[in-house]
Amino acid sequence: MAKSIGIKGKLYMIPTTLGETEPLEVLPISIKRTIENIDHYIVENERSARHFIKKISPRKSQPDLSLQTLNKYTEPETIPHLLNPCLEGHDIGVLSEAGCPGIADPGAEVAKVAHQIGIQVVPLVGPSSIVLALMASGMNGQNFAFNGYLPIESVDRRKKIKQLERISKETNQSQVFIETPYRNDKLLGELLKTLAMTTLLCVACDLTLSTEFIATKSIADWKHFTLELHKRPSIFIISA
Repeated sequence: MAKSIGIKGKLYMIPTTLGETEPLEVLPISIKRTIENIDHYIVENERSARHFIKKISPRKSQPDLSLQTLNKYTEPETIPHLLNPCLEGHDIGVLSEAGCPGIADPGAEVAKVAHQIGIQVVPLVGPSSIVLALMASGMNGQNFAFNGYLPIESVDRRKKIKQLERISKETNQSQVFIETPYRNDKLLGELLKTLAMTTLLCVACDLTLSTEFIATKSIADWKHFTLELHKRPSIFIISA
């Protein structure tokens, strides 16, 4: 429903589940209420977004939904146009593929533009794999850095790993990073070869799912532990 003439709609940053789990097991009821009141969405993938909306609000009319796509292929100059419904008085929901929009997610770009043109941005509570992993890691949660993806090329990646280890040791800063799930095992292998034996490594995968695994061990201990991470969404944290 549109607001009164001249009143802008709000931009709601709506968290989603981290995998195929029942939404209301990991999301507050406020997410369901918000989705039931919004028909305009900015999403990474229309098919998965519709699946999520249907799962959390089965009786919501799918034909009435207006979904616009925002992903790594979206041209920056088109982003302001995604917010036109807000300028017309409609609220918009931003949905990530998994977790919190705007955190390691293209939703940050539309939130940035919203601030520039005076649209209120409303973040809602929900699971972030980065935060959940850090919470459970036992590592420094007061001084940490999220580094996104490490370089793909092996030599550059090893250099980056050593750099992050050095920064962690010098500043007592937890270093958080991720990898494309099908390359997780290769990254884990390089971490075990590159890091010092005393450096702590936390591996957190399948967070909030029935297969969830979280462990923090020294590299020396990890070398005696077998873990299969192929195609399992994972977070890696090191503390030297």
